[in-house]
Amino acid sequence: MSVTSRYRDAWEGFWNEAPDETGAVFWDAEPALTAGPHLALFEPHLTDLALPMIDLGCGNGTQTRFLADRYDSVLGVDLSPAAVERARNQDPEQRARFEQLDATDEKAVQELHARLGDANVYVRGVLHQCEPADRQPLADAVATLVGTRGRALLVELAESAKQVLAGLAQDPAGAPPKLRPVFAHGLTPGEVADAAVPALLGAAGLTVVARGELPLTTTEYRPDGTRIALPSKWWVVGRTG
Repeated sequence: MSVTSRYRDAWEGFWNEAPDETGAVFWDAEPALTAGPHLALFEPHLTDLALPMIDLGCGNGTQTRFLADRYDSVLGVDLSPAAVERARNQDPEQRARFEQLDATDEKAVQELHARLGDANVYVRGVLHQCEPADRQPLADAVATLVGTRGRALLVELAESAKQVLAGLAQDPAGAPPKLRPVFAHGLTPGEVADAAVPALLGAAGLTVVARGELPLTTTEYRPDGTRIALPSKWWVVGRTG
């Protein structure tokens, strides 16, 4: 199985048109406000810090480069070849490695696990952007990549974020500039119910070992100058049996 061509084309179009400037993408906030706080939640539950770290859905690699400063082996993977190319271009020192991966392609995921072995996996805001048919295969991919020794951290928009985003989109002054391309390319953030994420992970054979809530900081601001942050939930999962 692999993702639909519409979904693949939507992401490829988004990354082909996204500006190169730091902070130009709505969710691409600086790591001190994103991956940094996430690692503080994740690391206490890692059973093997020496495992490779995979940034699943790495986009332009901002968070991947942050991870590469902290772990010996870091790989960023993304569905979009344009995103992978951009991530490589923005990492001239080659601190991390980047590859194109359709995480719903079971064979491709298994081949990656065969090359790397068990890994720790960071997933920020991927499930909530998936089309419904792709969500379980993505959860299954996470289970394959962590194997028996790894752990995964998933950070996803809470379902209440959908109302926040709708309010921003319907503002009389128009949607915030950095949010407009998201909707223009047919991407649909905030589409997963809160209860669906642990159910998908459980069906993949993963056990939740920690969970919580944390606002997901964006790069966009409200008219009053405050940074837009969206409600999100996080789960650390692994195979514990």
